[in-house]
Amino acid sequence: MFDVGFWELSIIGIVALLVIGPERLPGVARTAGLWFGKIRGFVGSVKADIDKELRADELKRILEKQNNSIGLHDIIEETEETLKEIQQPEYLVKSPDNARFEAQQKAAAEATQGSTEGDSPQADSAAVETKPTTKQDHGETSKKD
Repeated sequence: MFDVGFWELSIIGIVALLVIGPERLPGVARTAGLWFGKIRGFVGSVKADIDKELRADELKRILEKQNNSIGLHDIIEETEETLKEIQQPEYLVKSPDNARFEAQQKAAAEATQGSTEGDSPQADSAAVETKPTTKQDHGETSKKD
């Protein structure tokens, strides 16, 4: 802080010896040392407080930045919700053929509910399946000459 060398300290010591005297010089030196120590401690504590405040402000800025951004936990939850929606059948886009097939299935299910309760399970499964079959589905092939 101050550029005080050996010769400057010796001149200060000689002047203090002449002004204060040899009897009181050790007590004054001890008191001056205590005061310098207290001043040094006070300056150190002020520096530490300033550093703490600067770090606290920096941490506040970092926390605000993190609060403004989407957290990892939110991204994971969002992805899980999207996966659940994809797995649900309502999420799929239905084509007109698919809708017609579902309407036929619904009508067949209503017809089976309206029939008597003594029907066999084979009749129910036949009523639900409305997909037309072809000769190729049964393994039959037609030959052309």
